[in-house]
Amino acid sequence: MEIIPSSRFRGAWKYIRAFAFISFILAILSAVTFGGFILFAKLQGAPPLAVPQTTIFYADDGTKIGESDNGQTRYWVKLDDISPYVIQATIAVEDRKFYEHHGFDIKRIIGAVAADIKAMAKVQGASTITQQYARNLFLTHDKTWTRKLQEALYTIRLEANYSKKQILEGYLNTIYYGHGAYGIEAAARYYFGKHAKDLTLSEAAMLAGIPKGPYYYSPLINEKRAKTRQKTVLLSMEQAGYINKKEAERAYQEKLIYTDHHEIKQKNIAPYFQDVVKQVLRNQLGLDERTIELGGLRVYTSLDPHMQKIAEQEINAVIDPNSQIQAALVAMDPRTGEVKALVGGRDYEKSPFNRAVQAERQPGSTFKPFLYYAAIEQGFTPSTQMRSELTTFTFDNGKSKYTPHNYNDYYANDAITLAQAIALSDNVFAVKTHLFIGEDKLVKTAKKLGITSKLKRVPSLALGTSPVKVIDMVRAYSAFANNGKKVEPVFIKKIVNHEGETIYEYKPSSKQVLDPDAAYVTTQLMTGMFDPKLNDYTTVTGQSIRKQITRPYAGKSGTTETDSWMIGFAPQLVAGVWTGYDRGETIDKMVEKQYAKQIWVQFMEKSLQGKPKKKFKPTKGVVGVYVDPDNGKLATKSCPVKRLTYYIAGTEPTDYCTDHLLHQKKSKKKEEKKNWFQKLFPWF
Repeated sequence: MEIIPSSRFRGAWKYIRAFAFISFILAILSAVTFGGFILFAKLQGAPPLAVPQTTIFYADDGTKIGESDNGQTRYWVKLDDISPYVIQATIAVEDRKFYEHHGFDIKRIIGAVAADIKAMAKVQGASTITQQYARNLFLTHDKTWTRKLQEALYTIRLEANYSKKQILEGYLNTIYYGHGAYGIEAAARYYFGKHAKDLTLSEAAMLAGIPKGPYYYSPLINEKRAKTRQKTVLLSMEQAGYINKKEAERAYQEKLIYTDHHEIKQKNIAPYFQDVVKQVLRNQLGLDERTIELGGLRVYTSLDPHMQKIAEQEINAVIDPNSQIQAALVAMDPRTGEVKALVGGRDYEKSPFNRAVQAERQPGSTFKPFLYYAAIEQGFTPSTQMRSELTTFTFDNGKSKYTPHNYNDYYANDAITLAQAIALSDNVFAVKTHLFIGEDKLVKTAKKLGITSKLKRVPSLALGTSPVKVIDMVRAYSAFANNGKKVEPVFIKKIVNHEGETIYEYKPSSKQVLDPDAAYVTTQLMTGMFDPKLNDYTTVTGQSIRKQITRPYAGKSGTTETDSWMIGFAPQLVAGVWTGYDRGETIDKMVEKQYAKQIWVQFMEKSLQGKPKKKFKPTKGVVGVYVDPDNGKLATKSCPVKRLTYYIAGTEPTDYCTDHLLHQKKSKKKEEKKNWFQKLFPWF
């Protein structure tokens, strides 16, 4: 019996046939398109291998200060001369279907897209070994669509013109394994002191995990992270069927012995500075390590070679060569933020740890200018008085007590002015001020100026007990020299790629973070550390270097049991110096406590030699009047000492000093009693 399909079935069947026909046409078009790409790839021929170019670093005067390939090692070995474990580990963790696809793993791409959409972020990669090899040949890893299209075409050309063995061999010989080692042979020699063909399963798995993040996964930088990555590689090998579970566990437990013959790259000019430049390229400008090392970049930095040489020479000249004390120095132009000199330690070869930008140490009294600026904003003036005497403060709702001490336990036991307090570094005055204006005011001011470290809201913060970075302190001081405008530290002024195109250029910018008038008053207060007129009962903190000074400076020194600081500036240059022991040992010798000041004054004087001796230009909203520094009142003819002091307009003193009037009357009476001979010949 003949079955006659219903009209609904006939309609559905019609749509099915139409869909099949369209699918067939699309399949043909896809095949033709793919065939076109293959034909294009064949016509284009095998892509030439890009020759890696050295990245060069220049100082601000155009002189070369370093190259990226110092100590670089490169070897090309045949695939047969590479341990099978390396090949298996690489394929397992990077591209498990390497031998099955034609350059692109479509299923993996779809899975990665789905994972990224689910996480709303880039969480999974989908690049095949061929794609990565193509990307390495381009040198630049920018994320433009043009570059991605070029990379895709390069991938097709590689697959069309090279065998899988050739592609894998090229990949393993060009991939970056960190520490200047390019290719598996260089990596094997660098990390384990052996040839690539002799690598064990454990060693191969460790190395195969590094290219994902050469700096992050280097076992020489963080072995714990590297071991975690090695475990991932071994698990991938197990899942791919290359090894069994026991072999994976045994390889993971194997203790790896790294070669101890690593040579630290010798950079003759500013090695710590160059490290920061590379960090900026990587972290702030987003360049990958291969581009930094081999991109043929021309990096024009802010470094002043003359100042850098002075900084290094003075550190070596001032500090006893037998001392274990370390030092750090940062100097920058306060108007632009350009870092002109940077020293992160006394010997880069022995310790590349950068104390100028990485270490956090207690700043001591160098933190006080932030406090007194905040106080001036709250109505304090240079003439504000408080008693300097041994005082115990109660805080935390009466639960805690704190007793600050002045240096050598010297106290005025009388009222002193704010101007005297900062020049003498009176700790009692500082803590009283801190508690009076509120502990949050100092924290907010410090953060506003660019202090990135965590600050504890406690009374002792006024004395600099929370550790900070040298670079942050110099940035903060630059705002005072710049009338309250904050600039970020600048290390790179311009970058030119291997084709001569400018891919980055620094554009000067600043942000007004402080009241300009209050900032100027604070700057003038900081000149007091060099002025012996400010007090009689003890000497100002800059007394030991005052005779070496030939121009106007503002600054502040700071000393704790373990740290010694000096930060100061002229209108055109700000510099900060820290000295201390790495392990926080106490600085006991008096001469060691003077290292920071001596390095600072010699650096500033020699760096600015021959340059205009500029004064700090008053802002429009300040008034300068002569006062008696002992009481902060307007000086009269009777005052033996007068000091020009600046105030925010309207806050200057209105009372005249009367402390010396009685002394003046007695002097006049004595003058009247002199006979005519004594008046004519007072020297007799």
